Amino acid sequence: MTEALAADLIRRIARRDYAIGVIGLGYVGIPLALTAIRAGFRVTGFDIDAARVAQINAGECVISHIPTEAMAEAAANDRFVATTDFDRLGEVDAILIAVPTPLSRQREPDLSYVETTAETIAPRLRRGHLVVLESTTWPGTTAEVVRPRLEASSLICGTDFFLAFSPEREDPGNRDFSTSSIPKVVGADDGPARELALALYDALVQRTVPVSSAATAEAVKLTENIFRAVNIALVNELKVIYAQMGIDIWEVVDAAKTKPFGFMPFYPGPGLGGHCVPIDPFYLTWKAREFDVTTRFVELAGQINTGMPHYVVDRLAEALDRASGRGLKGARILVLGLAYKKNIEDTRESPSLRLMDILDDRGAAVSYHDPHVPVIGRTRAYPRLAGRRSEPLTEATLSACDAVLIATDHDAVDYALVARTAPLVVDTRNALGRRGLTGARIVKA
Repeated sequence: MTEALAADLIRRIARRDYAIGVIGLGYVGIPLALTAIRAGFRVTGFDIDAARVAQINAGECVISHIPTEAMAEAAANDRFVATTDFDRLGEVDAILIAVPTPLSRQREPDLSYVETTAETIAPRLRRGHLVVLESTTWPGTTAEVVRPRLEASSLICGTDFFLAFSPEREDPGNRDFSTSSIPKVVGADDGPARELALALYDALVQRTVPVSSAATAEAVKLTENIFRAVNIALVNELKVIYAQMGIDIWEVVDAAKTKPFGFMPFYPGPGLGGHCVPIDPFYLTWKAREFDVTTRFVELAGQINTGMPHYVVDRLAEALDRASGRGLKGARILVLGLAYKKNIEDTRESPSLRLMDILDDRGAAVSYHDPHVPVIGRTRAYPRLAGRRSEPLTEATLSACDAVLIATDHDAVDYALVARTAPLVVDTRNALGRRGLTGARIVKA
């Protein structure tokens, strides 16, 4: 019976007689919804932020790297609508969950958004629904957290409705890859759910990668980001070591990557940022405790990466002392770049926020410039930074500061002006070096 139901739904997917709901209209949900619209599906986007929903329905840009034209095209399409009315979940056939999975203050997984979403879906769940979790989480979340909350509806997973996990792989600002061109891993704990989810994503993306279970798919996502976290930690540690030897880590990596095999370049920075790489390793270390397994290698990488902002501030203090004989207290520091990576406005877990917080603690007068972040929003970790506004990057601004700290290497910055005007530049991204800008007043950190 379940196989027959799945086969009928797969046929409906093929003829686009199938409606998709996306819960969470953020950095993952919006690209996913746009991809589904372009593939010819009816799409309903769900979000709890009424103002954001209104902007989306008006075709306004809500994420800088997503073209306004794409948002306007979606808003004009009568097969798409955004809403805060979750009762409309009953109108869709597939429910794709793309909500945040942050860490708590104790650096433990915070699944409250996933739990609340599953509990919101449950009373609206109907026979034949496909529910797919895309939010990054620990292996077992789909089966242990989402499934029982959905089954509170009295419907049975694998009999009445289908459940799968397909991790998001968005890379905001990456012009080489889009949602449709990135292979999609799909896992489920029964065959009909896996086949139905694969049929749906086959209609959305160029390639799907089936795996044997939801937990395997959850582990795939963690492994991808732990791989990055560990390698970034390695190159950050090498940066510290080589700096003491008078060796430029960026020159080392650029030379090493000419080897056509056995090496993959990673670059150092002021710390980790974004929703995935700084957070995902802690999801695995937390879950591993349940099995009495230690994650020493992963935790060591986390310690190195979370310690980098302090290292950068220490290097800044040393550079100030050498340049002018003064310390950080009272020094006017301009942090260049607030987003966690270049050319986007996303400040989630950004090391720039941590750098500003540390500099505040050490008595510096801190300001920032970021062409993509006009004002700092309220965050749980750094409430005292909320409301600060980006300073204009002018000769007057640069001349008035004691040092510029390059934390994010946005392209839309006049680095020649920075190099020419700032009394001292501490560059954590090699932004100046990559542009051939060197000098005694430029320090790499």
